[in-house]
Amino acid sequence: MKFTGFTNDDFNVFNIDGLEPRMEALIETIRPKLEALGNYFAPALSAMTGDEMFPHVAKHARRTINPPKDTWVAIANNKRGYKKHPHFQIGLWGTHIFVWFAVIYEAPDKGAIGEKFARNLNKIYKDIPDYFVWSTDHMKPDSASMNEMSKKDLQDLFQRVQDVKKAELLCGIRIPKEQAIQMDAEDFLQAVQDAFVHLVPLYRLA
Repeated sequence: MKFTGFTNDDFNVFNIDGLEPRMEALIETIRPKLEALGNYFAPALSAMTGDEMFPHVAKHARRTINPPKDTWVAIANNKRGYKKHPHFQIGLWGTHIFVWFAVIYEAPDKGAIGEKFARNLNKIYKDIPDYFVWSTDHMKPDSASMNEMSKKDLQDLFQRVQDVKKAELLCGIRIPKEQAIQMDAEDFLQAVQDAFVHLVPLYRLA
């Protein structure tokens, strides 16, 4: 399938009650688009990072009661999985699209990555654009905007990843639902590509 852009129907999936009905709609409506995005960006990220990258679409297989509140495709340098590795994500909540560089809590080298980021604080603070956001938990939709963060805030975030077992480190962009549904496929792909240009240096650092 060729990626054709996101529509209201994609975001409305998260308004469907019940695990099975929501998963059925997610699989039918959103998953093919995530698979297309993963297949499109895995070769691009392979070229940008120098590592062979593989797409992994979220299956939500462990869920037995609660329906997923978001979904995504992850792109990592491991064919078998992504959770233990620094990786990239493209996905959506009911309110927005997210494009992340992510180090989540399963990553065994999370503390060491936090140390590297802390040592490179000044460069990261200078190089990450103001409109990017940071998060410490991929399971929550909240994030902090770079233009509202001081160096101390960023330092605290990097320290938290070292000290708190469940803490995570995510950086990227949010595209509000209203904006995303107005974008054609080409505009969306370009926005994601532009985000990855700024996020690949974080991947290399990790």
